[in-house]
Amino acid sequence: MTGSAGDERRPSGPPPALLTAAAVDALRAADGRAGGVYLRSRAPGMIRLAVLAGLPGRLFRPWWRVHVDRPFPVVDVHRTGVPVVLANATEAMRRYPQLAAGLPFQFGSLYVPVAARGRSFGVLIVLRAAAADAAEVLVERERLARVADGLAAELVRLEAEGAPVTWDEEPVCVRPPAAGPAPGRVGRFSWDPASDTVDADERARALFGLPPGDVPGTLEALARAVDPTDAHRLPDLLKETARGSPPPLPLEVRTTEGGLRLLELWAAAEGPSGSVTGVLLDPGAGALADGAADLLPEGVFCVDRLGLVVYANARAAHFLGVDRAELAGRPLWEAVPWLNQPTCEEHLRGALLSPEPVHFHVRRPADGPRVFEGDWLSLSVYPGPDLLTCTAVPANRVPPDAAPEPVDAEVPAPDPAAQTAPLYRPIVLAIALTEAVTARQVSAVVMQELLPAFGGRRLAIYLLQERHLFLAWESGFPEGFLAPFEGVGLDARLPGVETLTTGRPLFFDSMPQLAAAYPGIELDAKEGARAFLPLIASGRPVGTCILGFDVPRSFSQEERTVLTALAGLIAHAMEKAQRYDTEAALARGLQQALLPRRLSQHARVETAGRYLPGTEGMDVGGDWYDVVEAGDGLALVIGDVQGHGVQAAATMGQLRSAVRAFALGDHPPQEVMSGTNHLLIDLDPGQFASCCYVRLDPATGRARAARAGHLPPLLRRPDGRTTAVELPGGVVLGVDPRARYPVTELRLEPGAILALYTDGLVERPGHDIDDGIAALRTALAEAGDGDVPGGGCSLGEVADRLTSSARQAADRADDIALLLATLPTDREDHAGRA
Repeated sequence: MTGSAGDERRPSGPPPALLTAAAVDALRAADGRAGGVYLRSRAPGMIRLAVLAGLPGRLFRPWWRVHVDRPFPVVDVHRTGVPVVLANATEAMRRYPQLAAGLPFQFGSLYVPVAARGRSFGVLIVLRAAAADAAEVLVERERLARVADGLAAELVRLEAEGAPVTWDEEPVCVRPPAAGPAPGRVGRFSWDPASDTVDADERARALFGLPPGDVPGTLEALARAVDPTDAHRLPDLLKETARGSPPPLPLEVRTTEGGLRLLELWAAAEGPSGSVTGVLLDPGAGALADGAADLLPEGVFCVDRLGLVVYANARAAHFLGVDRAELAGRPLWEAVPWLNQPTCEEHLRGALLSPEPVHFHVRRPADGPRVFEGDWLSLSVYPGPDLLTCTAVPANRVPPDAAPEPVDAEVPAPDPAAQTAPLYRPIVLAIALTEAVTARQVSAVVMQELLPAFGGRRLAIYLLQERHLFLAWESGFPEGFLAPFEGVGLDARLPGVETLTTGRPLFFDSMPQLAAAYPGIELDAKEGARAFLPLIASGRPVGTCILGFDVPRSFSQEERTVLTALAGLIAHAMEKAQRYDTEAALARGLQQALLPRRLSQHARVETAGRYLPGTEGMDVGGDWYDVVEAGDGLALVIGDVQGHGVQAAATMGQLRSAVRAFALGDHPPQEVMSGTNHLLIDLDPGQFASCCYVRLDPATGRARAARAGHLPPLLRRPDGRTTAVELPGGVVLGVDPRARYPVTELRLEPGAILALYTDGLVERPGHDIDDGIAALRTALAEAGDGDVPGGGCSLGEVADRLTSSARQAADRADDIALLLATLPTDREDHAGRA
C-alpha cells in the first residue's frame, strides 16, 4: 500500500529515522494532517519525495518525483529558497493552477526550504486545513522553518562525514501523530505448528505489550504475553484453529497489563500447511460501538491515514465480497484489489485532504461473487483526523457520473501509480498548454502531462506542411525508427496519416492488432498498444499525435473520449505555436537588423558587446547596445524597452536611431536623455524604456554618464577592485516630459573595464536583483584576474565569460545585452569588437 512502510531495506540516502522525525515534527509544528520531505535526486533536474507522513503512498505516486522545471510550489521553494504559503484552494489555483487542477480539494499547504550554507537540500511540506489567508499561518510557518533548519543542519553534518544526502528510492510512508486516543490499532501475527514458530509484525508486538524488537518466537512465549487468566486458553485456541475448527469471533484477551484486545484467528490460506494467522485489535473505548455496527444494514469499515483497514463490520465484508478476516489489518487495495480504479482513488484523495465527506459509485467486477442484486455499490467516505469511516450499500440505480467499468483483467491496465483521475487531465493539460508558446514547449507539456497520465512510454508528434507530415517531437522510440516516415504524403496508407485525413482517432490494443489492420507496416516493438490522435484545430488539420505503450492494453470509452478531447487542445496549442513561430521569426529579423553589426572604433578604446535573446515568451525583446562616435570621443549606450515582440523591437529601433543622432551631434548626456525621452512620449507607443548613456574621452579617460531608470554600471579597476557606479539618474524614458537626468563624472584608468548591462543578466525569479548585481560584480572581478586585456585575455573573452552561464541556460525569461569598454594599458591601437 505505502511502498515502504515497514520495509527492512536501507535506502541509499539519509537515515529514514532522521527524515521521518522531521516530517512528524513538521506536522506538529504546523498543525498539519499530512506532509513530507523532498530531497534532491542524483538524477539531474529532479527532486524526490523521501518521506510521506499521513497519506497512502499509492494515492500520491504522481508526486513522488518532480522535475525542477515544473510549475509547482515545491520546485519554486527548492530553486529560490523562498517559502511558499498556499492558505487555501483559491490561493493554490491563483498561483499554481496545475497543482490545484491535479488536487482540486479544500486544503492549505506550506513549503519551506531545507537549506544551509547557500545550498538547497530539499523542501519540507505540510498539508493542513484551509485558512482564510496566509496571515493566519505565519506562526506555523516560522515553526516549520525551524524544523527545516534543524534538518538542514543534520544533512550538512552527514555530508561532511561523506554520507549521501540525496534520495532515489520510493518514499518512506509513516503515520502522523494521533490527534487523540488511537482507536482501532491493528496488528497481525502467525503461528506454524510444525516448527512452533511465531512471527508478529511491529504493531502486534506493541499490542501484546512486548518491547520493540522482542519477537515471541514460540507459542509458549506468546502465551506469556497475555494475562495469566487467558494464557492457558490461547494455545488451545490456536491449535483448534490449526485443526480447522476456529473459535467464534472475535475473542477477548487481555495483556499482562490488563489492556483489552480483540483476537481473530483463522487457518492461513498461504504459508506452511496448518499454519494460523491472527489479527489483534485494540478497540480502545469503542468495543460496544463495534458490536453495534455489526447490527447495521450498511457496510461500515474504517481505514487509517495510510490506507490500512482497522475495522470492518460483517456487512462491509459481504458487500465488498471479501472474508471479514481478510480485511482487518491489511491495506484496502490489497484486501479489495478491484478498488484499484483511478476514479475511486481520486475520491479517496479528496477525503484525505479535505474535511468534507465524499460520495461516489463503484462497480464490482463482473466475475466476482453475486452477493446482492446488481453490480454497483454506493460508497460514502467521512474524513476524520486519524481515520476515514466508510459506508457501503448496494446502489439501486447507476447514476450518469458513475465510475467506468474496470479494465479487463487479461489486458494490463495503465500504470495506476503514474496517473491522476482522467476527469482532471484535460484541466491540467489545458492549463499547462496556455504557458507553452513554441511547438517544442507544447510537445514537452504533452510529454510531461498526458503521457504519464495514461501509462504511455513513447510519443511522436507530426505537423502538416504542404500536404506532408514532418516530425516535430519524438521520445521513447528506437533510434532511427521514425526516419522512414519523415515527410510522408497524405496519400500514404499509414495510421498516422489516416487518423488525420479521416479526423477519427485510431486505437490498437496490441501490436498484432495494428499489424493486422496495416499489413507490412514497420513495427517498433513486438508488444504494446498504440493510439493515433488527429490534431485538428477549428476544422483545419494541424498534424498527428502518436502515443505508445510498452504492454498491450485496452482503451475504455472514457479514455477514448478524454484522449480525443486532449488532442483538440494540443492541436489548438500547436496552431498557436505556429503563429508564434511566424511572428517570432519576423521580430528576430527586425531586431537583428536594428542591432549594430559592428561597433564604432577608436584607436584608444577597446569595446565588446554581446546580445542573447530570451527563450521564453515572445523570444525577442527591446534590449540594445551601441557605440557611437561623439566628437573626438565615443558614446557608450545601453537600453531596455519594456515588453517583447515586434512592437518592442520596433520601439527599440526608433530609440537607438534617436540616441545615435544626438550622440553624433556630441550633445551632453543630459540632453541626449531628455531629447530621447520627449521623442518616446511623442511617439506614444504605450511602452517605456530604461537607458544608460556614457560619453567617454579616450585621451583622458574622463567619462560623463547619465541614466534613465537603468541598472548602475560596474567598474573594474586595474587592481581588480570592482564596484557599482552610483549614478543618481532619473525616471525611465517615456513617462514624464519634465524629467531631468543628472550627469555624474567618473574616470576610466588604463586597464580598467566599464560594464553596461540589462536586467536579463542579473535578474532571477525569487531572488533579489541586488544579489544578481553582486554576483556579476564578482564574476567581472574574477574574469580579469591575471587576464585583463593586454595580459593574455581579450575583452571579447571577458564578455563571453560573463554571459557563459546565461548562454548555457535552457530557458531565459528575458533577453540580455552586455557592453564592455576598456582603455588598454599598452596604449596600442585596438579595434572595437562587436
